[in-house]
Amino acid sequence: MTERATLLTAAILAAVATTSIVQIAAAAQQPSAIDLQGQVDQGKVIYAKNCSHCHGPNMVNSGTITPDLRTFPDDKTRFVTTVKQGKNGRMPPWADILSDQEIADVWAFVSSRRSP
Repeated sequence: MTERATLLTAAILAAVATTSIVQIAAAAQQPSAIDLQGQVDQGKVIYAKNCSHCHGPNMVNSGTITPDLRTFPDDKTRFVTTVKQGKNGRMPPWADILSDQEIADVWAFVSSRRSP
């Protein structure tokens, strides 16, 4: 094999390997359905323990000042900010109580129960 053919073969193999690594890395960042269901299940437990007192066991507005979480805007950033910082002096901040992962799990649960 000539030097040029060897270099060309090496370049092709390097390109294929790089593409494969990029695809594997991208796939690893995508949560699987099993991971997402695990988050939803964990979020349900955290919600029941920490959130249901005010927001109700089924996220239904109980006639109080709390919003019906089934109709909460589909905005994870807003949800996380509200949970961490509280809201208008009516909802207490939870940043010192719930971890980022626990808040993400609660979001997974709440967003899985959204009303159309």
